[in-house]
Amino acid sequence: MAVFTPVEEADAEPFISRYGLGALRSLTPIAEGVENTNYRIDTDRGRYVLTLFEGRTDAASLPFCLGLTAHAADKGLPCARAVLDDQGQAVGELNGRPAAILEWLPGAWKREPSLEHQHAAGALLARLHLAAVDFPLERANPVGPAARRALFDRCLTRADADDRLLLGRMAPWVSGASGDPAAGLPRGPIHADYFPDNLLFDEDAPSGLIDFYFGCTDALAYDLAIALSAWGFDADGLPLPAALAAFRSGYESVRPLSVAERAALPALGAVAAVRFTLTRLHDRLFHDPTRLVTPKDPPPFLRRLDWWTEQAALAA
Repeated sequence: MAVFTPVEEADAEPFISRYGLGALRSLTPIAEGVENTNYRIDTDRGRYVLTLFEGRTDAASLPFCLGLTAHAADKGLPCARAVLDDQGQAVGELNGRPAAILEWLPGAWKREPSLEHQHAAGALLARLHLAAVDFPLERANPVGPAARRALFDRCLTRADADDRLLLGRMAPWVSGASGDPAAGLPRGPIHADYFPDNLLFDEDAPSGLIDFYFGCTDALAYDLAIALSAWGFDADGLPLPAALAAFRSGYESVRPLSVAERAALPALGAVAAVRFTLTRLHDRLFHDPTRLVTPKDPPPFLRRLDWWTEQAALAA
């Protein structure tokens, strides 16, 4: 369950009262997610999401993250806007954490997305990239090269023999020896965490793109590589060729890739595989047992690195 900072109704009521949402009827923990604390709020005026920002979500990044989701919503995408309080602010403080209330979006994520869902998800990601082109804020990638190097070094301090084998396979992509595959590619605001559990569907139509808290300014094709790595592999990290093709086809039906982006995609996929393997390994090695979240297993994500590396060799 994604609850790092417990919130009781007595805590939430004075916070919620500043947002003009009516009387609190219920406060329900949301089990999805591994980064922030989330509760469903039901009031006599509707349903909302209360988020307390933890760990990797720096409060200084919230104007970018919440601004980007609102900007996308204004462009007609199924994204949630933050509710403003009586001072016109989107972010307050609750139980010692930065906190915000967002609109509730309908639907549920697809645990076994069909090829049609894959195509629709790819198309929506491309729509986000086009809609965000005039978003005025910028944010450096919070899991960019320097952060990945720091995670790598910290993992080494607790790694056992098996973990060191994983780290050794990632080392060339962390050291910078492989160069920067994103150099010179089109850049803009990206979601940077476009996993199936961050896209809700109502029946078969996307109804909610959520969790923009890794959002940043980076190569658009890197965002696609992240998404392909998330949607196009099974639970063991093995590729699903039809899913990969459907997602990419959906994306390119809205925003065709340039020649340079196509050439860079395998290396960008390798970087994405390393990023998520590192964060998962770090979370396992430094897991706080008091937090009600089970760390995800790193090896299935590292297997994506092998596939992306093979694709790069085939394209060479």
